[in-house]
Amino acid sequence: MNPSSPIPSPRRTDLPWWRIPHVVFVPALLLLGVVATSTMVVISSMDQDPLLDKAVYERELKAAQELQGQARIDALMAAQPAQQGRNHAASPVVPAAK
Repeated sequence: MNPSSPIPSPRRTDLPWWRIPHVVFVPALLLLGVVATSTMVVISSMDQDPLLDKAVYERELKAAQELQGQARIDALMAAQPAQQGRNHAASPVVPAAK
């Protein structure tokens, strides 16, 4: 009997580590995550909503309450806090001033 010689498999020992796709894939994903996170932080910090000053809000609310007719309704609707405006967006009812 003549034993058959096994076929030698190609080895990748001659390639440097950066040429093997699986080795490069892990650091590339980590770098992509860092870049994506940094991009999201920059985008979100560039377009921040301004903080409201309570004194300015109260002054505008008082001026809106001194108006008459449709101008008063429009001014009071614009001066509503976000929570009220969102909850009553479909109804044009303005809450009574306290």
